[in-house]
Amino acid sequence: MPLAGACGGIEMNWASLRILVALIAGLLTGAVLAQAGASALPALLSVAGPVGKLWIDALTMTIVPLVFGLLVTGIASAARSVAGGGVAGRALGWFAVLLVAGCAAAALFATAILAAFPIPAGAEVPVAAEAGPTVAAAGEWLTGFIPTNPIKAAADTAMVPIVVFALLFGFAATRIAEPLQRSLVTLFEAIVETMLVLVRWVLAVAPIGVFALAFGVGARLGAGALGALLHYVAIVSAACLVGALIAYVAVAVAGRMSPLAFARAALPSQVVAVSTQSSLASLPAMIAGAEKLDVAGSAAGVVLPLAVSLFRLASAAANMAVAIYLAHLHGIPIGPVTMIVGVLVAAAVSVAAVGLPAQISFFTTIAPVCLAMGVPVIALPLLLAVETIPDIFRTFGNVTADLAVTRIVGRARRPR
Repeated sequence: MPLAGACGGIEMNWASLRILVALIAGLLTGAVLAQAGASALPALLSVAGPVGKLWIDALTMTIVPLVFGLLVTGIASAARSVAGGGVAGRALGWFAVLLVAGCAAAALFATAILAAFPIPAGAEVPVAAEAGPTVAAAGEWLTGFIPTNPIKAAADTAMVPIVVFALLFGFAATRIAEPLQRSLVTLFEAIVETMLVLVRWVLAVAPIGVFALAFGVGARLGAGALGALLHYVAIVSAACLVGALIAYVAVAVAGRMSPLAFARAALPSQVVAVSTQSSLASLPAMIAGAEKLDVAGSAAGVVLPLAVSLFRLASAAANMAVAIYLAHLHGIPIGPVTMIVGVLVAAAVSVAAVGLPAQISFFTTIAPVCLAMGVPVIALPLLLAVETIPDIFRTFGNVTADLAVTRIVGRARRPR
């Protein structure tokens, strides 16, 4: 899949810095003017509000075609890997199991930690300020699982039926004649690349949109907004470590390797992951460390590149925690059925967006989860601005999980 996952790190870091500066400037400007009781504040808010909403809408319009195209092309890529041998098939199975387990654990963790340590007082956003999408009641959810009209589901941004249809469409596409399959995949790759161009255009003016959004938040919440952002960073970073913990448990139970021995073997790769914030850059260190995991080089040579291409356990767990955090921020209760929906969508879309630049994948993987759970996405750009620290923990957890699956699958192949 010819995605632009290898964008220059310097360029992306500079873009993130611009967004962070815009966030801080917007929050401070809004808070100072509100504290001073500036007479011009209502007029400025009347301009900042629509500007911020236009920018959010421009990003949101790309989500449905981007997620659908990524899922279809991702399934095609996974199907080719399965056809290549049993090791790849077993690895994909473990990817699915661990993604669901990691997302579920992160959802429970985020819910529990927010109950014990709520969002700082004054930072909560009233639901009426930005209504989110509606979620069907428990009795109606199952009947809406399969879209009777996929076009209407896309128009309504109903992410659960869209994801289900995309998965079914992708699997069906793997069963058609090879020439037709290649043409179809090429079409969706072209759609994905086109959407990425649009997203990059929108992100090019991100400082303007983020400043406008942050200005309104700063005027409304003042210092409480900064407290909420710091609180958010701590919780999402911890959720990434929950994903890594799931990997350690899996190695101990299914890989029959002590967590301490696994930790020693994984440490060099984890150091590279933290220093580079890139799973791809950590791949050589992971392959070199496969011997310490007592895994055959042939198995590691198949599983690790596949894991780097399709598997992001900690990122999926973090995305679920972000959705739970936003639900609490907006005062939206999350019931068991809604949480299950979020877990399944988070696991599915995390596979779709692997290989995308961090700024793009942040929206592509989290917005569908929020939309599926009925949570507003207007605060996502503000969270993107402080994503640098959680991203360190995301990469750490992703690399740890990649090595865990390598140990589990590699051990399974060894003769008894």
